[in-house]
Amino acid sequence: MILQDNEELDFNYQALIIPADAQGAQREALGRLLEDETIEKIDQLDIQVSELIKIEHPARKFDEEELLDKMEAFFNEHPRDKYGNWVYFHWRRQLIRILAKEDFVNLRTSRNRYKIKDEEQQRLYTKKIGVIGLSVGQSVALSLAMERSFGELRIADFDTLELSNMNRIRTGLYSLGMKKVWVVAREIAEIDPFLKVTIYDEGITEGNIKDFFERDGGIDLLVEECDSLPIKIKSRLMAKSMGIPVVMDTSDRGMMDIERFDIESERPIFHGYLEKFGDEKELLDILADNYREMLLAILHFEQLSERLKYSMSEIGKTITTWPQLASSVIMGGAMGAHYARMILLGQDVPSNRFYVDLDAIN
Repeated sequence: MILQDNEELDFNYQALIIPADAQGAQREALGRLLEDETIEKIDQLDIQVSELIKIEHPARKFDEEELLDKMEAFFNEHPRDKYGNWVYFHWRRQLIRILAKEDFVNLRTSRNRYKIKDEEQQRLYTKKIGVIGLSVGQSVALSLAMERSFGELRIADFDTLELSNMNRIRTGLYSLGMKKVWVVAREIAEIDPFLKVTIYDEGITEGNIKDFFERDGGIDLLVEECDSLPIKIKSRLMAKSMGIPVVMDTSDRGMMDIERFDIESERPIFHGYLEKFGDEKELLDILADNYREMLLAILHFEQLSERLKYSMSEIGKTITTWPQLASSVIMGGAMGAHYARMILLGQDVPSNRFYVDLDAIN
């Protein structure tokens, strides 16, 4: 983020963006960073400008001399020492030179066209997405960030990264013991430091659920990927009351779950799989006595893969929790991001639960 007056930066997960033409305190801070020999400096601005020129002239094939002339003209108009931004990633001890924001965004999304139209891309920048749970949720969040499909992303998870998580969460050993929200927020900042990410590092609680859903006009879509059954139920009841669509993936048999509470205000949560337990507003009151039965009903036990069914019988015996594989989680993340984008753009996505089961495809 670009630091403004009286604004604090959370160095746990936010990168510091300093304009190359900064003045005053920002200029002094940039000078100190540039002089610090312990910080790696990466200045590939010329390559970025070269690519920017090419996308702005798609019908032309520049030879080397022509491209150099165009770059010289660019820097005559935008003096190199005053153009663009320096981005400091303190957790990497790296200071990286990038384009000015408008040029950066234009170039970074240039390969989205016309899979995402320009007017659709701009519309996505007005949207706020909430993600609860950062296993599959990490893959959804990173896919959304790479496509630049939001204006703000709110991510919630109370947990820290453990070694066993790394069979499905894409990060390095340097992240062990770190809060999962920091891991994801840092990765997004490394992709695009201009993206707004808001973290809830206690997960979703009674104290913050209202803020998560309602702050600054509220979220436009919820991606629910947490392991907590009470939070699954509570977050859906909140989403339903506010008319917010919900997307979920279970990373088994490619199951994708979509609930369009934005267009079906009376739709039962979880497609009605919990209706046999009574009024949905009272589900949390009876959850303790019906936990396993409710969980199996939500998962639609009969539709689970045989290996996951067996795995669930081994929980507490030979394994501590149900397994998830990177291949399934990454695929689920991609599908979640895909349908989130379609919903936010007003495309035809009905409430549904369906399977993209790779094992069943011959």
